[in-house]
Amino acid sequence: MKTKILILASLILVTGCASLKEGIKGLAGVSTKALEENRKTAIVKVFDMDYFNCYIRALDSLKKMGAYIYAQDIKKYMIAIYVSESDTTPVGVFFKEVIRNATQVEVSSPSSYAKEVIAAKLFSALEGKN
Repeated sequence: MKTKILILASLILVTGCASLKEGIKGLAGVSTKALEENRKTAIVKVFDMDYFNCYIRALDSLKKMGAYIYAQDIKKYMIAIYVSESDTTPVGVFFKEVIRNATQVEVSSPSSYAKEVIAAKLFSALEGKN
């Protein structure tokens, strides 16, 4: 127990309060920081639907494909998943309302393979092909 307290105190001193929350999330395995950092290489597509419906359809599609959703926030325009319960490769799905009935979807991941697989399945589902 003393070791955990020392680690936590060290984190506070070294990283400061702003990074502490992300550090704790990282230790718990639920951080989305790497997903946000990889957005610059995300696979991107725009869909002809409003943000709310796009988000709900994406969430439903991810569940149907067996992805493990570990973080979601409709107000922050994101869903974070692991490819499956057994494959804990993280993938982020980010949304941006381009105009009223057009939503941009970005799929990011540190893994090119996971990003490509999830993007292909998700984009197909959002296009109504699945």
